[in-house]
Parts: sequence; structure tokens; C-alpha cells
Amino acid sequence: MKSKKEIRKIVLAYSGGLDTSIIIPWLKENYNNPEIIAVSGDVGQGGELDGLEEKAIKTGASKLIIADLIDEMVEEVIIPALKMDADYETYLLGTAFARPILGRKLAQIALEENADAVCHGCTGKGNDQVRFELAVKRFAPDMTVIAPWREWDIVSRDQEIDYAEAHHVPLKISRETNYSKDKNLWHLSHEGLDLEDPANEPDYDKPGFLEMGVSPVKAPDKPVYVKISFEKGAPVALDGKKMKASEIIKKLNQIGGENGVGIIDIIENRLIGMKDRGVYETPGGTILYFAHRQLAMLTMDKDTLHVKQKLAIDFADLIYNGKWFTPLREALSAFADKANENVTGEVKLKLYKGNIIPAGVTSPCSLYSENLATFDESDYNQKDAAGFINLWGLPTKVQALREQGRL
Repeated sequence: MKSKKEIRKIVLAYSGGLDTSIIIPWLKENYNNPEIIAVSGDVGQGGELDGLEEKAIKTGASKLIIADLIDEMVEEVIIPALKMDADYETYLLGTAFARPILGRKLAQIALEENADAVCHGCTGKGNDQVRFELAVKRFAPDMTVIAPWREWDIVSRDQEIDYAEAHHVPLKISRETNYSKDKNLWHLSHEGLDLEDPANEPDYDKPGFLEMGVSPVKAPDKPVYVKISFEKGAPVALDGKKMKASEIIKKLNQIGGENGVGIIDIIENRLIGMKDRGVYETPGGTILYFAHRQLAMLTMDKDTLHVKQKLAIDFADLIYNGKWFTPLREALSAFADKANENVTGEVKLKLYKGNIIPAGVTSPCSLYSENLATFDESDYNQKDAAGFINLWGLPTKVQALREQGRL
């Protein structure tokens, strides 16, 4: 760790939100006026990047580097998680998906720029501080990390706004709309304000609250159908049109959002031990997860499917807890790739007022046999079940005989 006097150049993970907006002048004041290089990762947050360079430089950064990380995030993190059907307490891991890729890029740029430290705006209460810093440790193990929320005297978002106003830092929020939000291609999260009391119902129809779609109440009264094609567990086409996965997600966000799909309100267990309430919008991701599960049920053998379902909890924990760049995660990804070798086919879904309804699934790798499952005459010999049950139930019978003193 370098001392404050030794730190002359800092690479800052910069989103342009409230936290990172005030961090630039704060670093200038508290770290002997170092050069600050702002780094923003484009992970699909869209218009949030507009005007960011001008804002960063005006508030004291020497330059802004914007890295296109959308496809890296989708191909390297989201698709492996989709193959495992990994969710964390029903949360589809939107923020956690982006952090390994952002943290790695932050470390790489810091090394390229010969920086003395990297800085992030994560709070000392949350999960993101862990996710960012574990990625930095993996790719720049000797790099000093600055986390202002663990140093400064600011204790609330209201005080952050006070600081911003005093230092003439422009903000896109007000005290009344000051939700803590995180947006990328996969999702949008909402925390804070009235959501901090679990007794409060989220006002989904309040103007400006939902950004990726509408509430189920406001969704059309007519269902919409989508067809998603998969190859080896990865999405490859939408409604018969081949496209890369990031484009499929983008299109499904639009369709799902318009139909009120993918909104959840949960109280989750943060890594550091406290419970946290969040509202998440994940329209396209919710549809993809649903579709993948439908296809896996058709094409994956029972034992592999059940083990995958068990391992999905561990896989989600690794992502949520910032341990993406670890041997265990790599080993579990290898399992997911193998398990998905036959998860190829097409899934048809009906979207209606927040609901996703199965509407048919086909696959050249299907394990379903209508001849075996039919209630009509088939090749299955029902008499075979008697011997199977006798063997399957033998331990139960022996236990009963022992209890009756007949062994």
C-alpha cells in the first residue's frame, strides 16, 4: 500500500453517478492533487454515458476512457451463468455480472497507465466493493485500492448531494428521485428512499421509476409470442433470426419490458451479513432463463439436470460474492458446458401481463418419447415395474422386518 503522498496518479471507476461524481474533487482535495484518469465500462447502460467525458474533465479528471465491455460481459459471464441457470435468491445477478469484467478492465488500465492506485465508489456496506477489489487483486495484486466510502466523513446520500452542490458538480438526480440505481444491458436495480422500509409497496407506475418497461398493470391486454433458439445452452436466434447474444438480450428487453416481464421485489442477504431490499428489472434475462430451463428439461438427463440445479446455488454464490476469477468457478463452468452439450432447440413462449407461459419446445436432442409416455398402447411393458419396485423397496422392507423382529 502506498501512502497518500506517494499516490500521484489514480485510475477511477467512473459511472458519472452521485458517488463517483463527487469522488474526483474529493480525491483532488485529500490525495495531494493527483492526476485522475476516469474509466467507464460500457456494459449496456445506454444514455448514461452521454456527456460523461465533458463532466469528468470539468470536475477534475485528466481524461475519460470508455471501454466497450458489452460482449465480454455477455459471452464470458452471462452465458456461463445462463447455462447453469444460476440465480441468487431469485435475483438474476445483474450488478454482479458486470463487476468482474469492469474490475479486470480497471486493473488493466491502471497497469497500462502506470497508476499508483485504483479507486471505486462502492459503499462499505455493499457487495460491489468486494467484487471490484477481488478482480483488482487477481489482475494487479500489488495495486493500492482507494475506497472513499471507507475513508471520508460523508455518511448519507443527502450529504453527498450537499458536497456536489458546494463543489459545483452537476447531477442528474434530485433529493426526491435519489434512488441508488445500477444499470447495464441485463438489468436495472433500485434501492433506497421508500424501498428501505419493506412495508412499503413499490410505486411501479410512478413516472421515472421503471425504466426498462412497464408494470404488469400497464402491460397490453394482448399476449405476445417469442421463439428463442439455443445451441449447446447458448441463445443464437430470436424468432428465427440469427443474432449475437447481446442483441438477443437487447431485443428481449424491449419485448419483455413492454409486457411487464421481469420485475422482482426481494430482500436479499448481502455478503457482509445484512439484509437489503431491492427492486430489479430484468425483462430479457428473465425470459432467457425461463426458456433455457424449458429446453434443459427436455434435453438433459435426470441425474445431470438435478446436479446442475444443486451446483447452480454454488455458482450463483461465487458470482454474487465476487469470486468469478477463481479455480472453482472455472471448474463449474466446465461442468455447465458439458451438461449443455445437448441443450439445443427452440422454445416458444407467450408473454402476458408479467407472465411467461410455455407455448411449446422442440429439439433434435430431445429425451422425451411420446411412445413411452403415452396413456395409449406403447412399447413399455408395465409388468416390468413390479420387479423394479421390489428391488427399489428392498431396504425399506428389510428395515420393517428388523423392527418386527423377523430378521
